[in-house]
Amino acid sequence: MPGFRSAPHRRPPASRTAFRTAGRARRLLGGALALLLGAAATTATSTAYAAEAADPLPTAVVSMGDSYISGEAGRWRGNSLNDAGSRDGTDRAWTGTTYDPARVYGATAANGCHRSDSAEVNGAAGTADALFNLACSGATTRNVLRAASGGVAFKGEAPQADQLAGIAARHDVEVIVLSVGGNDLGFASIIEKCAKDYIVWYSYCHDDQQVLVDSRIDAVMADVARTVDDVRAVMSAAGQAPSSYRLVLQSYPSPLPRGAENRYSESGWSRVNTGGCPFWNKDSDWARDSLVPQLANRLRAVAIAKGAQFLDLRDMLQGREVCATASRLVSATQPASGTTSEWARWIDSDSTQGPVQESMHPNHYGQLGQSRCLGLLLAKPTGHHSCRNTPGSGPTGMYLTPLS
Repeated sequence: MPGFRSAPHRRPPASRTAFRTAGRARRLLGGALALLLGAAATTATSTAYAAEAADPLPTAVVSMGDSYISGEAGRWRGNSLNDAGSRDGTDRAWTGTTYDPARVYGATAANGCHRSDSAEVNGAAGTADALFNLACSGATTRNVLRAASGGVAFKGEAPQADQLAGIAARHDVEVIVLSVGGNDLGFASIIEKCAKDYIVWYSYCHDDQQVLVDSRIDAVMADVARTVDDVRAVMSAAGQAPSSYRLVLQSYPSPLPRGAENRYSESGWSRVNTGGCPFWNKDSDWARDSLVPQLANRLRAVAIAKGAQFLDLRDMLQGREVCATASRLVSATQPASGTTSEWARWIDSDSTQGPVQESMHPNHYGQLGQSRCLGLLLAKPTGHHSCRNTPGSGPTGMYLTPLS
């Protein structure tokens, strides 16, 4: 199945197995009944444990949702103005003679789901027997919902919750990480509108786009909540109670810096031709300090209402955004680096370096940072947390702070 990654087999600890026995009662019923007939004095709990200990299901971590968790833009290590060859080492699809995006996105390079080899779910490596990345670039809540719940296939793939059902039938799913809602809200169209207002119309976008966001966000959050419920329903049908796995709902990082933190002048064409960040300061400030926090706060409310953990990524790219003063373009004399390069993909509207759909997403370094965030969160079994980077440090410098 696309997105599969295996790890060394690990038998669940006895305490964890016993804790989850009730959630797996349906799977274990046959074995439990057989053991009960042979040893009437054995309790139901110990019998179920014995059945599972004899043949435990492999464990799994699953990521679901849209491009901000699928691995979109993982092809790139920073941004370079060089359009030839390896683009100063930024293009991971360069083979030495041509470009092969499948080196990064695997089979999903063809359908555009763009599940990269550096996608966030890899942060769970070593914690489960298998990692599954079901997320797909461009997906909305309708592409996550089961078909029976009104979900629809996307880019030639079944709804993600239906794919999850297949995984849950064969695995003990320990963690599900969900990123969804941005496409329902129209993130891509907002970015496009703001860029055109800078390049073509010389006007601001934040005023009319805020009105649009406010008119949509309640319905979007209702759809996100419905999606969480549908994921829960899939797990329940597979015999896993809510207490037997963790559901993490995450927010989105800002790929744009504040106006004062942009290294290119607002006037002239350097933001367009050099930086790939064609936005006015006021629109950048709105995106960074209003739009992204508004969406994060609403997603957190859904997580709390639905008993999920919340991972706040709004500040994850701080100082590493496209055109940020604390980061640099990659060049022949300034090599790609997780400590100095940008962690988000710039806007390449002419597609001179890969498809436009990669624009404004965490790149290879950003995804390694997100992976680190997930790994840190897995060590925090309860509570909601925010993840940020350490200035001057690479992706391993990510750290969590608890949210009150």
